[in-house]
Amino acid sequence: MELHAIYLETPPEQIAYIKFIFESYEEIGIIRTIDRKRAIIVLLAVEDYIGVAREVLAALKQEVPLVEIPRPAELIDDWLMAELTREDS
Repeated sequence: MELHAIYLETPPEQIAYIKFIFESYEEIGIIRTIDRKRAIIVLLAVEDYIGVAREVLAALKQEVPLVEIPRPAELIDDWLMAELTREDS
């Protein structure tokens, strides 16, 4: 199963809303906060749902400021992100 990581930047006050939206669509993806200060989050979506996840992101972009960004180079991985990085290599 391939997992896609989509890094996003949004105002801090929008993080909970974005998490709520993805939690309400079970199995599409999960949101993890990567950097609270800079309000960087990551959407983790499996291959089967990446198209739907991108559609949800497109709809959210109509409601809240949300910008897709490259993976932050200075990202300090927690156990899950370290595992994803290993799989990407």
